[in-house]
Amino acid sequence: MTSGLPVPSQVGHAGISSLIMDPECSQLLPALCSVLADPRQPVADDTCLEKLLDWFKTITEAGSSLLLLQENPCLLGLLCHVLKPQDLSPRVLSFSLRLAGMLAAQEDCFQYLQQGELLPRLFGEAGPLGGAAWTAPSVRSGWIQGLRSLARHPSALCFLADCGAVDTIFSLQGDSSLFVASAAGQLLVHILGLSLQGPAEGHPGLQTGDWPVCAQKIVSHIEESLRSAATPQITQALNVLTTTFGHCHDPWTQVLWGRLSPLVACLLEKDPVPAAHSLVDLLLSVARSPVLSSSSSGLWETLAQTLSHLSPTQAGPLALGILKLQECPQVLRAQAFAVLLQPLTCVLEATAQAPGLLDSLDGTGGASVTVDTLLPSKAACVGLLCRTLAHLELLQPLPQRPSPWPQAPLLGATVTILRLCSGSATPTSDAGGHLCAFLVGCVRVQRAALDFLGTLSQGTGPRELVTQVFAVLLEYLTSPDSSPTVLKKAFQATFRWLQSSPETPGCSDLDPHAHLFLRELLPVLPKRLCSPCWEVRDSGLEFLTQMIGRWGGQAGFRRALLASEVPELTEQLLRDPESYVRASAVAAMGQLSSQGLRVTPASPEHPGGQQKSLLAELLHILSTDSEGFPRRAVMHVFTQWLRDGHADVAGDTERFVARVLQVASQDLDWEVRAQGLELALVFLEQTLGRPSSHCPYAVTPPVAAPPSSLAQALRPLCRVQLFEFAFRALFDCDRPVAQKSCDLLLFLRAQTASYGGPQGSGSVPEVASVEAALQRWQAGDQGQPLGYLEPEVVVAVLRSMDLEGLRGALAESSDRVEKSPQSLLQDVLATVGALGEDEADCY
Repeated sequence: MTSGLPVPSQVGHAGISSLIMDPECSQLLPALCSVLADPRQPVADDTCLEKLLDWFKTITEAGSSLLLLQENPCLLGLLCHVLKPQDLSPRVLSFSLRLAGMLAAQEDCFQYLQQGELLPRLFGEAGPLGGAAWTAPSVRSGWIQGLRSLARHPSALCFLADCGAVDTIFSLQGDSSLFVASAAGQLLVHILGLSLQGPAEGHPGLQTGDWPVCAQKIVSHIEESLRSAATPQITQALNVLTTTFGHCHDPWTQVLWGRLSPLVACLLEKDPVPAAHSLVDLLLSVARSPVLSSSSSGLWETLAQTLSHLSPTQAGPLALGILKLQECPQVLRAQAFAVLLQPLTCVLEATAQAPGLLDSLDGTGGASVTVDTLLPSKAACVGLLCRTLAHLELLQPLPQRPSPWPQAPLLGATVTILRLCSGSATPTSDAGGHLCAFLVGCVRVQRAALDFLGTLSQGTGPRELVTQVFAVLLEYLTSPDSSPTVLKKAFQATFRWLQSSPETPGCSDLDPHAHLFLRELLPVLPKRLCSPCWEVRDSGLEFLTQMIGRWGGQAGFRRALLASEVPELTEQLLRDPESYVRASAVAAMGQLSSQGLRVTPASPEHPGGQQKSLLAELLHILSTDSEGFPRRAVMHVFTQWLRDGHADVAGDTERFVARVLQVASQDLDWEVRAQGLELALVFLEQTLGRPSSHCPYAVTPPVAAPPSSLAQALRPLCRVQLFEFAFRALFDCDRPVAQKSCDLLLFLRAQTASYGGPQGSGSVPEVASVEAALQRWQAGDQGQPLGYLEPEVVVAVLRSMDLEGLRGALAESSDRVEKSPQSLLQDVLATVGALGEDEADCY
């Protein structure tokens, strides 16, 4: 099978063999190659083949590919065998092409394979190119990826030019498979960069006519494509240039752009401009290049011309990209901002807004465009407005945004758009009527406008406009026509505007205007909490929780909230049929209770206004709720209550912690158990009076404490059975839980390092039984509880455990054994029965 190929010399490879491949894998490799070369055998799936290629890549990067072939001639046999006429699986052929490219990436191995004419037969006209297998996209993709790996050295460039591979790559740019077409374009960029690494870098002034053959061929093909009348060919050329200038910042790119920029500029003379999206990507890639943007290549003039030639929809991304540039002429920035603002200018113009607002946007320097031209149809109108609002939302927080920022007209335009969508605007012109007809009830535009309105809360605006903002938000929050997603965004925007409202001097309460808005909003909130749509109930609860967290301690907000039905309705939602709503209700009730805002009115069931214990109700949810989200929410609330010293917890902290840990230890949701460990850590810190560091097991040496006082401090931890909970979690089947438990125990062991009790397990009789129980737990038998443990027993057990080793084991991938190369080879062979039953790695 290897006729014509010389035997590679072993000189210079002494001592490398052990780094190449394990003996066990070398023994399995011939059987693997036989299976892959046999068309009658069922082939391993793509995942196994990808893992095999990853393994071979690791081997070839760590050592000699030539030595790998020498020690494993079956690999060479496989590459030769796939060239025979046969019904071979496309995935095996693709695998072989990629493997050949990996091996030939090293020049000595490339020369060896060339002597036997193996590479031309694999990648040239005589190979898969002329066979039926070429119709499979996976084979074409494997051919491209093999060449990409192979093209690493000068010898490969001559090979590519001689075997006609470059022409094939040109044709694959238009492949029916998008993956193949994209890979072909990236390969051209790679070949161009490789061919110019030496000559053009050494001579920056070298012109394209003096470049290597491969580079000249690629550049000529790009020129031909740019002159083409076919848009797909233009797109391919532009994409190659975009990738080139995005990844290569060498001086030769300046020569390349100087040669091709006139052809790119000529595209602007066509009507319509072809491949506009790709043209925008190219020009922004050039503008971001440190080499090209600093040269006198007419780039800024080309960008200005492009802005004026493209349609508003096409020019928007270009305008945003120009405004995000760190360095750019001010005139071009003004032009780009004017293009970006054109749709909003049309909205203000069509609705006869205040002249001051319109003048502010018109003053950015853009040419006047009529509504009919800019927004000719509903689809165009909706799409353009959504994109414009999204672009402005991205631009607003950037330090390089235009200055002065037109905050007032942007607020006015956004409020107007929202009113057009809700139908509350009164058009005063035919253009305004068309806009209203296009936008009324349009959820897409409503969502985009509310997002941008929330972003605009970071700036200031005239009082009358801010009043309009709150008015339109209230309109959306009260409207029965608002969809659930629109309501959610309206709640989010409302909270952001309330957050940004100026506070009353001398206090941290809401300003009078925001407070008045809140008084109008709170009567609406109960209706949303009673909505038949669960998403609406959930959004209302999330908004309430945010509001309580921000203003729960302020008198004006407290009075308004307590005067409403909101607290009572929130408590009722703890029993909502939807688990997401129950979880949000738990979070809201936790906040209400923490702020002393939970009120149960007097009723026959609660004479005298007696409150039912919220703690008991949350414990009931933790114990009985069938869904994980509410139980997780309860654990978060309990942890926060313990951290803050909540009244229901402070009364009997030990009893509270013991009950919560007992329930959490039996929960099937790993996040509940992990949150239980977080609660245990808070209790541990409070009990010992020492907060843990960010990294629990990397603590500073603790201050020595008297043994008696440390033993006393540990007794509450023993009484709540914190150690039994932590030890069980240490052997949890879910790794995050075990890791968190390991961190907690390492922190505790570091805190007890100064304890002068027993130093070894042999000095405490109970320690041996505890260690035996832990061994059974580790083996999966966790039926027997540990019971109450004395502090000295806990300290001795902690000192005897290899927690650092366990931490290291938990940090490793859980499938590290199954991912081993030997296991992978065994699995592939086991699928075709090439191994005995005892040899299969069935994990």
